[in-house]
Amino acid sequence: MAYNEFAYFYDELNSEADYDALYRYVCGELTAHGVTDGIVADFGCGTGELTLMLAQAGYDMIGIDRSEEMLSVLREKAEELGVLPRLLLLRQDLLELDLYGTIRAAVSTFDTYNHIGPLPRFEEALRKAAYFMEKDGVFLFDLNTPYKHKSILADRTFDIEAEDAACHWTNRYDEETGRVDIAIDIDYAETGEHFREAFSEYSYPLDTVCTLLRRYGLEPVKIADGEDFGPVREDSPRWIITAVKQYTQEENSDGTES
Repeated sequence: MAYNEFAYFYDELNSEADYDALYRYVCGELTAHGVTDGIVADFGCGTGELTLMLAQAGYDMIGIDRSEEMLSVLREKAEELGVLPRLLLLRQDLLELDLYGTIRAAVSTFDTYNHIGPLPRFEEALRKAAYFMEKDGVFLFDLNTPYKHKSILADRTFDIEAEDAACHWTNRYDEETGRVDIAIDIDYAETGEHFREAFSEYSYPLDTVCTLLRRYGLEPVKIADGEDFGPVREDSPRWIITAVKQYTQEENSDGTES
C-alpha cells in the first residue's frame, strides 16, 4: 500500500501521536542493544517524523517508502532541518527490499507491517528485513493488534479538515478474515477534485509473529504496549517488538559457516 494524495494529510491524522515518547523508547531500545550509531533504516517511513529525529540524534538514516509523495514531504522537512546529508531516501516496496548492503538496525512504526498481508506476504516482508540485518542488529517495529482491529477500528470513521481539502476515512472489519478494509476519500474545495484510496490492514496473533521472526534469525527479546510502552495487556491496541538478529547471512542458525 502506498499513500498518494493522503500523504499531505498524514501528519494531521497523526497529530495526537506522542513522537517524543516514541523516540525515547526507540532510542532506549537501540542503545540497550549497542546501536548508538551507524546505519538505521526506517521501513515505511512516511513523512518521516521519527526518521528525522533519529537523524538529528546522529544515526545515518535510510528512509524507505512506496509513496513518492510521502518521500517528497520528508525530503522538504529534512532540507529545512539541515539533516538531508544524513538521509538516503528509497522508494521501495518492503516485499522487494534491496538495501545494497547490511544495516545496523531498522525501525518501523505506525502499523506499516499491518498493511502487508495476507500471512505469506507478511512472512516474506519479515524475511527481507532479516536478510539485510547485521548480526546483533536490532529490528524494532510495531503492529496493530487483533483486538484493535476488532474492537476499536471496526466500522469507525475519521474526518480530517485541512485548509483547502477534507478527508473522510472509513474502516470496515471482516470478521471472517480479521482484516480491516480502509477507504479514504479526499475532496479539494477550490478545484472540486475528488480522490479515493483503498487498502487493507491485517493483524496476526502474537505467537505467530514471534514464530516467523525466529524462522529468519530474529529473536524477539522484548514486547511492549505500543501506545504507553508499558507491559502488554489483553486490550493493548498496538505491540512494539524488539527483535535481535542472531546470525549473519553467511551463517546458519547454529552459528556455523554455510
